Amino acid sequence: MKSFFKRNKGLLFITPWILGLLLFTLIPFIASFYLSFTEYKLVTPPNFIGIKNYITAVNDPDFVLSFKNTLKFVFITVPIKLAFALFIAQILNFKLRGVNFFRTAYYIPSILGGSVAIAILWRFLFAADGLINMMTGAIGIPAVNWLGDPKMALFTISLLRVWQFGSAMVIFLAALKNVPAELYEAARIDGASKIRMFFSITLPLITPIIFFNFLMQLIQAFQEFNGPYIITGGGPLNSTTLLPLLIYNNAFRYFNMGYASAISWFLFLVIMIFTLIVFRSQKYWVHYSE
Repeated sequence: MKSFFKRNKGLLFITPWILGLLLFTLIPFIASFYLSFTEYKLVTPPNFIGIKNYITAVNDPDFVLSFKNTLKFVFITVPIKLAFALFIAQILNFKLRGVNFFRTAYYIPSILGGSVAIAILWRFLFAADGLINMMTGAIGIPAVNWLGDPKMALFTISLLRVWQFGSAMVIFLAALKNVPAELYEAARIDGASKIRMFFSITLPLITPIIFFNFLMQLIQAFQEFNGPYIITGGGPLNSTTLLPLLIYNNAFRYFNMGYASAISWFLFLVIMIFTLIVFRSQKYWVHYSE
């Protein structure tokens, strides 16, 4: 028995992780696939109905609107967040006084941004009588109905995701520090400007990190839930109802678990398709050092 524990010491150490994977990931993953082909109201046994849930989803106006909202949210947040993260990382890459303080300050929102408290704070900031409108009103700018206007609400929710750029910034900063300094020296001797050096040296050399950050932020954006749920509840007029929130509503408000499982698998397929597209595109723009 003692020799068995000695031989399998590593396996014993990762047993909690394996149990967590089985109980909270693998088993729910398989169960949701089965439930997506059933009518399941939680209080009654699942009733197999084939692909009816998927057909219903395609013809459901709420699903179509949520899918469009999700795509808009992703296409707004991911490029702006990555561009802003790279811009700040480039600034913090310089040798400035107190730079470590600023690096920490910019990273903190990425830790706090997904919390319920921050989402509630965001709701009060962008309320009709919130701090943002008070500040803009002080300089003569008319108040904006950030959360009550269907045209502005999704953009306001997107700002919360953009505000959490710290993790991407830290990864960009590490990549910038690994760019060989002698390349910049050679470019300066040749008379290249800083803008030219950025686009001709910095960007090509950090494209693997851009690819990694882009892929991770893309997947996270498709799974956004806290912001729409806490700040607007999906309104106004369902303009901020993203697919994760639609899944939640169908599963835990309407107790239509089979339909919610079908939508979750649709979301999984969409994420997988976008991930494959990004992976296939890397050969055209990602440069790996040999």
